[in-house]
Amino acid sequence: MNTRLKTTARAVRATLLAGAAIAAAGAAWPALAQQAPMATVEITGSAIKRVEAETSLPVQIITRAEIEKAGVTTAAELMTRIAANSGGLTDGASINVGGDQRGFNSANLRGIGTSSTLVLLNGRRMANFASPGDDSGVDLNNIPAAALQRVEVLLDGASSLYGTDAIGGVINFITRKDFQGLELNAYVLGTREGGAGKRTASIAAGTGDIARDGYNVFAVLDYQRTNSLSTSQRSFIPELQIEQRLGHLLSSFTSPANIRLTSAQRDHLQDIGFKINGKPITNRQINLSVPGCAPPANVYLPAGTGGVDACTYNYMGDTELFPKSEKASVLSRGVLRLDGGHQLYAEASLSRAKTHYVGSSARVTGYIDYRKVPQLANTGLDQLDDDIPGELEVRMRLNEAGRRTSELTSDGVRFVAGVTGVLGGWDYDVALNHSVNTVKDKDTHGYVLYNELLEGIADGRINPFGPSSPAGVALLNSIQVNDDVRHARGTMDSVDFKFSRALMPMAGGDLALAIGGEARRERTDFTPSALLLSDNINNDAAPEGGKPTSDKRNIAGVYGELLMPFAKQWEAQLSGRYDHYQVVGGAASPKAGVSYRPTSELLLRASAGRGFRAPSMTDLFRPTVYSQTATLPDPAYCATVDNNYSDCADNWDTRRYSNTKLKPERSRQLSLGAAFAPSRNLNLTLDYWNIKRTDLISEIGDDVILGNLEKYGKLVHRDEDGLIDYIELRKENRGAQLAKGLDLAINLSGVNTAVGRFGGRLNGTYVLTSKIQNSPGDAYVSNLNKFVTDSVVQRWRHTVSFDWDQGPLSASLSNTFYSGYDDQNSAINIDDGSVVAANKVKAYSLWDMSAAYAATSSLKLRVGVQNMFDKSPPYSNQAYFFISGYDPSYTDPRGRRFYANASYAFR
Repeated sequence: MNTRLKTTARAVRATLLAGAAIAAAGAAWPALAQQAPMATVEITGSAIKRVEAETSLPVQIITRAEIEKAGVTTAAELMTRIAANSGGLTDGASINVGGDQRGFNSANLRGIGTSSTLVLLNGRRMANFASPGDDSGVDLNNIPAAALQRVEVLLDGASSLYGTDAIGGVINFITRKDFQGLELNAYVLGTREGGAGKRTASIAAGTGDIARDGYNVFAVLDYQRTNSLSTSQRSFIPELQIEQRLGHLLSSFTSPANIRLTSAQRDHLQDIGFKINGKPITNRQINLSVPGCAPPANVYLPAGTGGVDACTYNYMGDTELFPKSEKASVLSRGVLRLDGGHQLYAEASLSRAKTHYVGSSARVTGYIDYRKVPQLANTGLDQLDDDIPGELEVRMRLNEAGRRTSELTSDGVRFVAGVTGVLGGWDYDVALNHSVNTVKDKDTHGYVLYNELLEGIADGRINPFGPSSPAGVALLNSIQVNDDVRHARGTMDSVDFKFSRALMPMAGGDLALAIGGEARRERTDFTPSALLLSDNINNDAAPEGGKPTSDKRNIAGVYGELLMPFAKQWEAQLSGRYDHYQVVGGAASPKAGVSYRPTSELLLRASAGRGFRAPSMTDLFRPTVYSQTATLPDPAYCATVDNNYSDCADNWDTRRYSNTKLKPERSRQLSLGAAFAPSRNLNLTLDYWNIKRTDLISEIGDDVILGNLEKYGKLVHRDEDGLIDYIELRKENRGAQLAKGLDLAINLSGVNTAVGRFGGRLNGTYVLTSKIQNSPGDAYVSNLNKFVTDSVVQRWRHTVSFDWDQGPLSASLSNTFYSGYDDQNSAINIDDGSVVAANKVKAYSLWDMSAAYAATSSLKLRVGVQNMFDKSPPYSNQAYFFISGYDPSYTDPRGRRFYANASYAFR
């Protein structure tokens, strides 16, 4: 068994031992009485009310108490505690300069895609994040976290009730429903090394008892502010040895500027004996300041992108790891009792998340006459047969313009109004839903006007090699961009209805039926600014064929569900849904589940169904996006230069296209599981899940394309010399995707001892398969425990916690674990042609602890420490994210954090 498998196996064994300890403690406790009857409730995954218990579909519930113990304050932070969530979008992974969908925080159940995880608020949809990009889903920043009562995670995909686009599963954020009184809450967090501090405050107020007064109205307001975190504030950044290990991922745009010679210029300078640092030049890239290079950001790194004759810029010493942000939200809900047992309700939620992204200073390729460089003035470069004799290309870093700063604002607005009650023996719920997400992407500093910048470089006002003249500094200040470059708005309007009732008695209970439907209208508007479309912003290119767009479509769906307890020990759940999307078409999606309870302690369950995911508005209509690959070899070019990667590897340009001709994806899901409750204190579940998607809507990874030119060569566009012009990354219906694994949950609660009451819980996911087939008949490409193109799915992920309380005191200890995996291991140093050293990313394990004291019936205090052992993100050589040295999609650079929370309630 190799080291990685041993490490994973040990982690799983340790987790199972911890779970066994929890289970043994619960099983040994003499609390075997049956649970008292409970009121009927509606559980995520079914439209039929029942006694709250395990059903044929696996549902994980996270309570408000668990959220408080974890010390998390946002929905996105909460998602990191769900083992089944893998590869969601986070603030850390959003750090970039010029990428799309910055500020988008998303969930991704099973790691099969944000677009295949359905996020609901109180059982209803929200508008998707409006900014067009590769992913489609609800921005978790629009979830009012302070108002949450619990979160229910349906781990069985393709929901007939909510929409069969929920292939990975459903996450239902459920808010308080009938709050009374006044509650004040304050939270403060600080980090050991500084940076990324957080302050939050919330107020909840409500009045009215529905049963007594006939109404209830409440509102929850929440405000959060998080400070930025810079690379200079974290000691683990130098320990990653990025310059030594990953010099090829750094930049050749430096200050003072590197000069990029033509081949003729280099040969001429070699012929006349021109030297740098006392040595003859060997490369086309030179820097006259070598080996000084103006540290600390600009370094002399012969193995870096600058090479032996030039400088390399380490942007990882000059950027931010965690953005400054302000989040504010308010949720209000009112319920009015009507005659006849009916209720009128309305809900309004408003949210704003403003995130400030600060990257490295801008880079630009400029051109100057060689005579403006004193060391080269008498070298006769104007006598050469170049396109423009005597012109030098300079690759410079605009430190004098400041670091590139963007402000991303995501606004969410949602209004729901409905009526519920009993009519003719039917429980019913009918509502209107209006939901909007607006995204503003603003360049605020460090981005300058491109044409004016080039003029300033060419005429000498801006000095590529040192401080500019006062006129040059004035020019840079005058051409700073402060513009809302992208404005996007997504709107969803819908009406939905749901009716359910018991039809007749059966041997195991009442035969129950639910029917419902939904009609909704989606609209997306994308408005790039006139300045962006002019293509005159340095480092922020205009989209190809850029223009304002407005697209809309109508969607309708109907469903039915039948609950059949046909024997005392057997229950079947049959459901089906039909969805129709304008232009795309429609499909029926059946689902069947069955549960068998051979004893009062044991439940066996199984379900199977089919799903249907129509292409999103982004898939169909997103504007073309220009980007680049990681440093990859072009096999066709490499064959002509004896596979010398220093000549035939590069960061190739890409163009990412949407596709109006996409067809829907189809899926099939299967789950098998068991729930065992040997006592009222202990519950254990184990579920197997298996998902297959066909007609998969995806792009082929650029690394996969270049690795198989015989099949995908038509996606590589070349110029007249045969060199890559750009790689086409187009959304198509391709091949299939397979994912399967096991979910384990152990819950122990209320174990009383002489020293207090104990509890514990374990939630873990062990992935057996995660792979994609890019075209029918192709071999599958697995990203299970291996970073491929843009992500990895770890084999094992878990959260485990232990709780204790006695009187007014309580404490909690928890662990979050991600298994290690094979790194990307594909990046290339184009200076010497070497391939990055192979690496296995180490497992990532974080321990948290908190303690609480209920000083009075009204005042509760909590203190805690997150990442107790100050665990740093493990080293990774991935080249997909702007951040280098580690994978920012699941790790946390903040280190050890201390927090305190106080809440006071007036009842």
